[in-house]
Amino acid sequence: MTTEAQTAEAEPGHRPAYRFYVLAVLVLIYMLNFLDRQIIGILAAPLKAEFGLTDSQFGLLGGIAFASVYSTLAIPLAWLADRYSRVWIMTGALAVWSGFTALCGMAGSFTQLFLCRMGVGVGEAGGVAPAYSLISDYFPPHQRARALAVFAFGIPLGMAAGTLVGGLLAATYGWRTAFIVVGLLGLLVAPLLRLTVRDPKRGGTDAVKTQAQVEALAAAPAGSDKAGKIAAQIMLGIGASALILAALVQFAGLKLGNPLLSVFGGLLAVVIGISLMVARRTASVVIPKRSFWLLALGAASSSVCGYGVAGWLPLFFMRSFNLTLAQTSWYYSGIALIGGILGIWMGGAIADKLSRRGKGAYPLVPAIAFLISAPCFILAMNSPWLIGLVLPGGGSHSQQLILAFLIFLLPTGLNLAWLGPVSAAVQHLVPSAMRSTASALFLLINNLLGIAVGFFYFGWMSDLLAPRFGDESLRWAIYTGMGFYVLAAVLLFGASRTLKRDWVD
Repeated sequence: MTTEAQTAEAEPGHRPAYRFYVLAVLVLIYMLNFLDRQIIGILAAPLKAEFGLTDSQFGLLGGIAFASVYSTLAIPLAWLADRYSRVWIMTGALAVWSGFTALCGMAGSFTQLFLCRMGVGVGEAGGVAPAYSLISDYFPPHQRARALAVFAFGIPLGMAAGTLVGGLLAATYGWRTAFIVVGLLGLLVAPLLRLTVRDPKRGGTDAVKTQAQVEALAAAPAGSDKAGKIAAQIMLGIGASALILAALVQFAGLKLGNPLLSVFGGLLAVVIGISLMVARRTASVVIPKRSFWLLALGAASSSVCGYGVAGWLPLFFMRSFNLTLAQTSWYYSGIALIGGILGIWMGGAIADKLSRRGKGAYPLVPAIAFLISAPCFILAMNSPWLIGLVLPGGGSHSQQLILAFLIFLLPTGLNLAWLGPVSAAVQHLVPSAMRSTASALFLLINNLLGIAVGFFYFGWMSDLLAPRFGDESLRWAIYTGMGFYVLAAVLLFGASRTLKRDWVD
């Protein structure tokens, strides 16, 4: 791999046309990232039938299998991206996650599929944080939230494509074909990224004083990484304790839970500890900042609902709205595409505009959006009752679906409005040379809690409520998850009060 000095870099004054071309390519890559990540949601019914899975087991497959490696490996890969070619790292990541997506279509058991999903997470770990850094070096600060919001269009585009293409392929040719086709598509796109996108100069669009900050940081004493070292040692200690506990359960006959869970948790903690040790300098910059924790935990709380609802709504539509797999593919892909793009763009544009009055606008805008999202989701899921207030008998099935579609657009957009503003705020918690790693530390918290907890929580709660609510248990599970949006709003309101103090221009 070539070093930064050996890599041909784009000039900071590159033409606007090329800048927007790069952004378009990165959006395409992010779309494939989410397509491969979220396709499993629309394939819930055939996968559950093929392997005889409960909702809880499927929650593990869609959550922890992916999130455990995706979140932890993102840190060392981002650390490399802050020192070497970001484009090379993203190209390799795209090839890896696409290859493992295709292999998912060849899985013969739940265990094999679980391991292939972990492989998808390994690849996707190198796909997002380096892209954040690239965009921040192509676009000046006053355009950054909007540029990152446009990049985030890859989420609704990927969700819509994964739902529509995956669902239609599965309905026509089977779920295995769906995995193989979308995986091969990513392998075909990888050369486009490598051959046409250049690494820009790091910090080339930032204020001059940022460079002085970077130099000062590079000359900082060795003790400046103390906070990162302590955090790494804590995680390594937790991991070692869990592994020792697993050994005692397995070999000494102690009855202290499932040793496999202890091993998995211990290894996860060890990987996080090693990752934090690698990134200890950047970790030492962000860990003491209250804004970082409020932003990360606020985004993570929203992602519990965001990822969870996105992963389980297709099955909800099939159970509670009586839609077929093909009908659900069209229905939900439309909601994800239209609502998601509008919400993401508005979040970034409004935050950029309001930030002229104060940096607190970046977390404040999504905080308000989350408070509106929760009741809107509940109203959309109860369209028969809502339309019954106007039409006797609750209207026809088609009328109920149309009303639900229109209402779902609002919370689908609002729950993604945080992506541009919060991502931009995280970029400004550290100097430019640390942005990839800072983004990965943020994503570690956001995704490990959001994807792993979110996807599993709704499946676990659905199984828990099934004896009382039957096929409607998933509806009630989603109701309970709306509290995470309220928690996210509270945390981001807090970040709006501390961000000015922690901001790095």
